[in-house]
Amino acid sequence: MREFAKKLATFGVCSLGLGAGFGAGLGFWGGKTSFSAPVKAQAAVAKSTDEQNVIRVVKSVSPAVVLIQTESGLGTGVVIDGKQGLILTNAHVVGRSTRVGVRFKSTTELTGRVLGAFREIDIAVVKVSSPKPLPAAPLGDSDRLEVGQTTIAIGNPLGLEQTVTTGIVSATNRRLSERQEQGFIQTDAAINPGNSGGPLLDSQGRVIGINTAVLRADSAEGLGLAIPIKVAQSYAQKIIAGADVRRTYLGIEYVGLTEQVARTYQLPVSRGVVIARLDPSGPAAQAGLRPGDILTKLGSSPINTDLDLQRLLRGKSPGDPILFTALRGGRTLTIKARLGEAR
Repeated sequence: MREFAKKLATFGVCSLGLGAGFGAGLGFWGGKTSFSAPVKAQAAVAKSTDEQNVIRVVKSVSPAVVLIQTESGLGTGVVIDGKQGLILTNAHVVGRSTRVGVRFKSTTELTGRVLGAFREIDIAVVKVSSPKPLPAAPLGDSDRLEVGQTTIAIGNPLGLEQTVTTGIVSATNRRLSERQEQGFIQTDAAINPGNSGGPLLDSQGRVIGINTAVLRADSAEGLGLAIPIKVAQSYAQKIIAGADVRRTYLGIEYVGLTEQVARTYQLPVSRGVVIARLDPSGPAAQAGLRPGDILTKLGSSPINTDLDLQRLLRGKSPGDPILFTALRGGRTLTIKARLGEAR
């Protein structure tokens, strides 16, 4: 089991480049400009079902997507509660501002008050006052995403308002550091500076994530990352309620089990999460968990996948006691731990 844990712990680490929320000037280069002869108008080409669906989603959701302007630049936000005028965006978009400019697709401009920001998750909530309810985007279920699903991003890259890009879910639960216990959605939909804080949508027009960062390398195209909406929503609710927003820390790296992995390594179960590595000073290690342990329950709730564990921890706070059921070498163990606070 320890040998299996060592294999799980071996992975490459990518550098993270935050998608800054700012505009940039556009430069045009070239020599002489030539214009071709007028082209005769052509008959409209029938749109495919997929095209029609993207058009429908954009028309439906884009009124809820806003441009956010601060003293330091531009970014994007999405209205999640039209009656209360609540807008979800990135913490790095609002920066340290307490007031921001908010511009809608309708060109309506309002002043927004920053209710709060949680920088560790990169989430902020802005509130605007409007005489009538604002258009709001429906929220989806990021816990049920599958790789290959269609994604649609709407935002204001480089200050170009209401830009739409499409792609797929390239990966789920993408973690970039050993202290990150809740992963990103990775997408190949183009995300650039200014998209930050905007919605990542599914094919039904539901918000599944908040675009937040891009991974860049000299030899690769930018890989977009979005905060899963379930994670963003849980922290946004705390900000809106004025509650103390703190992030829990367990101190483990883990992977979800599959039947194929279980067969390959002759594991006793095919559901659960396997601990690959622990922070020696973290709560999990201090409680007695080891690499190779398979977590199957938190309290009375089953842990079938890594997303189950994240969902269960989402409702906890630093200092809360937790009880794990774990398998180690064919034995079932009960491990008591107390959640720490992420720094």
